[in-house]
Amino acid sequence: MKFGTLSRAPGRRGLALMSALLCLAVLVPGVARADNPIVQTIYTADPAPLVHNGRVYLYTGHDEDASTYFTMREWRVWSSADMVNWTDHGSPMSLATFSWASADAWAGHTIYRNGRFYWYVPVKNRATGRMAIGVGVSESPTGPFRDALGRPLVENGEIDPAAFIDDNGQAYLYWGNPNLWYVRLNADMISFSGGATQIPLTTAGFGTRNGNASRPTLYEEAPWVYKRNGLYYNVFAAECCSEFIGYSTAPGPTGPWTYRGTVMPRQGGSFTNHAGVIDYNGGSYFFYHNGALPGGGGFTRSVAVEKFNYNSDGTIPTINMTTTGAPQVGTLNPYVRQEAETIAWETGVETEPASGGGMNVGWIENADWIKVKGVAFGNGAGSFSARVASATSGGRVEVRLGGANGTLVGTCTVPGTGGWQTWTTVTCPTSGATGTQDLYLRFAGGSGYLFNIDWWQFQ
Repeated sequence: MKFGTLSRAPGRRGLALMSALLCLAVLVPGVARADNPIVQTIYTADPAPLVHNGRVYLYTGHDEDASTYFTMREWRVWSSADMVNWTDHGSPMSLATFSWASADAWAGHTIYRNGRFYWYVPVKNRATGRMAIGVGVSESPTGPFRDALGRPLVENGEIDPAAFIDDNGQAYLYWGNPNLWYVRLNADMISFSGGATQIPLTTAGFGTRNGNASRPTLYEEAPWVYKRNGLYYNVFAAECCSEFIGYSTAPGPTGPWTYRGTVMPRQGGSFTNHAGVIDYNGGSYFFYHNGALPGGGGFTRSVAVEKFNYNSDGTIPTINMTTTGAPQVGTLNPYVRQEAETIAWETGVETEPASGGGMNVGWIENADWIKVKGVAFGNGAGSFSARVASATSGGRVEVRLGGANGTLVGTCTVPGTGGWQTWTTVTCPTSGATGTQDLYLRFAGGSGYLFNIDWWQFQ
């Protein structure tokens, strides 16, 4: 991908997505833009949402461009207060975080306790060649994370850890493919009492798989355990391949489990799926991945989300993949600084670490754009400011409403600044930005890469 500031060579996913969306815009003028998958700048997989201090933090894996296997070297973090505009926080943890790991930054899970965030991830142990589970720890939900132990927490060659803290304070770590295991974590979250316990995979507990004597149940991988109204849920990827999402319930955190049925049928362009379930701001949300982006597939996946309601008896309804995604919670305030990498949808751009910290949007070319959904302008904005940088001759930010070619309410000229991380602030007048509308920042200029943008704000 196009990280770093020295090279402006476009990433393959960026080119594929830009080309496909530009073709779509030509073929279907004024088409409504989908909001699923929720990240379009890179391929993402294995969502692990966490609600903390009124915000949803989303921890994902990162499928490399044009992968023909699960080629994954880092994990990523995103966050949102409204479920539609997602801020890119970059990669606060990678294989390099674990000196003992050699490959396979696969599906992990993050949980908060005692002022720290613990990120449990499966990686290949260089010494043994087997998959093992490590623990990253940070005082911030966005990292950086460090290796909490300097060695695996647990290792039996299986994957997909998920943590859960019960109401009495007892924490558990679940994981496994082809089996299902748990340990009782100690209060420090980086050690456990007793040994690893195998949960019996019975057909009553996890459904019946047909035609596979060695794996008689539907359970495949990716357990996600949580508690709601006194009932314990285990949502899991079922019966590869391709997988669907099933679930079981139990009266206690370790069972006995009873299979309840399908949550998400086999759908989408990926032969795997991986679920995460949260409640946020009075709603329930189901995260998953598919292969919906251009160039997407079983090894180039993308995270999406749906809002749902539990049935009156506590069962989970069937949830289908959509391109519309979850509705917006509230609105976005344009009169405070907003990171440019806070995006509902985009075409052509990607993100990179910014010199002053955080991320910025880069690789901007003529006709690229960013959509920010549900921006509350109120009685009207008088001006627009943006922090920008350009190693070329710059370009223009067109401030539009309702679409990439929608109502033009302002244009800011971006000068050359002498470097992709040499920043200046530009301001231009705006007129007609009132009410609550979708904001489009459309970028214009000559050929090649034009400029970077770090943040924006209306006055």
